[in-house]
Amino acid sequence: MFNLILFGPPGAGKGTQAVKIAEKFGWVHVSTGDILRSEVSRGTPLGLKVKSVMEAGHLVSDELLIELMESVFLRHKDSKGFVLDGFPRTLNQAKELDKMFDKLGQKVSLVLSLEVDEQELVRRLLNRAQEQGRKDDTEEVIKNRLVQYHQHTRPLIDYYKGRGLFEEVQGIGSVQEIFEALSGTLSRFMKK
Repeated sequence: MFNLILFGPPGAGKGTQAVKIAEKFGWVHVSTGDILRSEVSRGTPLGLKVKSVMEAGHLVSDELLIELMESVFLRHKDSKGFVLDGFPRTLNQAKELDKMFDKLGQKVSLVLSLEVDEQELVRRLLNRAQEQGRKDDTEEVIKNRLVQYHQHTRPLIDYYKGRGLFEEVQGIGSVQEIFEALSGTLSRFMKK
């Protein structure tokens, strides 16, 4: 089973590319946001836990996120692979994910990071905010989100680089050009 983590700052195109990669390789696309919404809407025991946490205005704990991830992996245990979209986000989540994988007899196969310069990210996010009518996504808010991303993911990058699992791919170009670059890197890595 191939377990891919797709990294990238807000606006890098992770969601779009994760869906395309999952379709191409026949893998399961795993977005923590989608999982949370799905569990809540299905009214599962985990979903009820998540709902109460979110309704109280709290962030879902790493422990609960890992529990959700494990339920997805167990539900799709016959899959050829998974694309984790935007998870893990912190070093603690990465370590907890490794423990979960150990328990399931799995491992992280590769971490691909979409690299996009800050000016382009801000431009994309401002456009997206305008298209979606999101008045809360101002340039200042977006820049703060990018600072937060870099503070939390820098240790993750070092963590996965140290294990020889980290590759960067340029995230600038058309959706198709970026997809081809990601697919090429993935195919090379899978042949090793």
